[in-house]
Amino acid sequence: MIFSPKDRITTPQAAVVVINFILGTGILTLPRASVEKVKTPDVWITVIIGGLIAMLAGVMIVKLSQQFPEKTFYQYSRIIVGKWIGGILSILIVCYFLLTAGFQVRAMVEVTGFYLLEGTPIWATTMSFIWVGLYLTIGGINPIARLFEIIFPITVILFLLVAFMSFGIFEMDNLRPVLGLGVIPVLKGVNTTALAYTGLEIMLFLPAFMIHPDKAVKAVVVGIAIPLTFYVITVIMVIGALSVDGVVTRTWPSLDLIRSFEIPGLIFERFESMLLVIWIMQIFATFTIAYYAAALGLAQLFKKNIHSFLYGLLPVIYIITIMPKNINDLFKLGDMIGNVAIYLFGLLPLLLLIVSRWKVGKYEAKP
Repeated sequence: MIFSPKDRITTPQAAVVVINFILGTGILTLPRASVEKVKTPDVWITVIIGGLIAMLAGVMIVKLSQQFPEKTFYQYSRIIVGKWIGGILSILIVCYFLLTAGFQVRAMVEVTGFYLLEGTPIWATTMSFIWVGLYLTIGGINPIARLFEIIFPITVILFLLVAFMSFGIFEMDNLRPVLGLGVIPVLKGVNTTALAYTGLEIMLFLPAFMIHPDKAVKAVVVGIAIPLTFYVITVIMVIGALSVDGVVTRTWPSLDLIRSFEIPGLIFERFESMLLVIWIMQIFATFTIAYYAAALGLAQLFKKNIHSFLYGLLPVIYIITIMPKNINDLFKLGDMIGNVAIYLFGLLPLLLLIVSRWKVGKYEAKP
């Protein structure tokens, strides 16, 4: 498939897309989810290990995609394993992206309903959010990448500003002792922290849009390294301020951290609204790219115009959004999506990479 010049993105844009796709609900939920598993202050070590594992998985996905220039997973999977099996795998990937899109929208609705728009109907917040997403995705991958370039620096500045303002209530003793209970608790949480890096799977189709696909490895490594840094800072600041026991009792510990301090005399004395601003932008970024990836998969699978599927998937995403009855159901859905991601984007690309290399070697061995 040959893309027009307007549909192509640069290497930095590809890295920014990966960063924005990963930085979704993780900023708010990772501290609680990881501390529940590890139960020690050494969660930051677990976050680093999870990030390194994600980098390896990302490089593997890129190596698979680079074997089929200008083709996405939806196209080259059928070349590797045949039309029918490849089609089934593509449908599974589409369903994953749809569930991810719906989950992100519902997470946004829950948090904004609790902190900002109390009493607002779910349908009102959801519809306005997904219609704006539709408006962006109709333009293609290039407008998406350009918007992400605007969102990213704003996120970095506001996040670091808000995070380091919490130093006033930070207690180093809450992070000690390091490895007090050994390495085993740290390793128990690796699965949970690795799930926070789901988003690297976007490299299954992003290299096909890159001007320099040979630099896709650099894009994915940078795209994971920056969220890794964000997550480590978040976990350290949250545990340092609230302690391990304080984190596990809170649904959104990152927001509770920001709400627990104020700086009198400034224009803004409380700063949770600033964190919510960057978080909603990140949720929107994650939603739009997942939404676009799902529509692209169906368009390439059935060889139709992507615009038809962008419109057609709106009610599907809405149904997914309203499926969870409460916050506990939402977290269960998030855990299910994360566990599915391990097999779809950890095991599956490895198997396809082995099969594709084997088929190439077998072909070259023929006289």
